[in-house]
Amino acid sequence: MEHDHSQHPAAIPAQMPPESQLADVAELFKIFGDLTRVRIIFVLFQHEECVRDIAQKLEMTHQLRVLKQSRLVVSRREGKTIFYSLADAHISSIFGQALEHIQE
Repeated sequence: MEHDHSQHPAAIPAQMPPESQLADVAELFKIFGDLTRVRIIFVLFQHEECVRDIAQKLEMTHQLRVLKQSRLVVSRREGKTIFYSLADAHISSIFGQALEHIQE
C-alpha cells in the first residue's frame, strides 16, 4: 500500500528546534542509555540518597559525576554527607514515563 503524500507537507516543520538543541536531546538519551546510570536514577527516582548508601546499594559512585555534569542529578551537603537527588520534575517524569512504557 502506497503512502498518500498529498496529506502531509513535504517540508520539515518550521518549528523544528535548532540543531544544537536536537544534539542536546540526543546526548540526554545517551546518558539514559547506560545501565549503571539508569540504576542510579531509579534509586534517586524513589528518594534522595547519600553517596555512601548509593555505593552500598549499587556498588558504584563514579557515574554520579556523569549524571551531575549532565544536570540530571543535584547534590547537597549536610555536614560531611553528600546527598543526591534527581535534578527536577522533568527528569522524574522522563524516567517514570520510560518505566511505565516498558512495563506495558
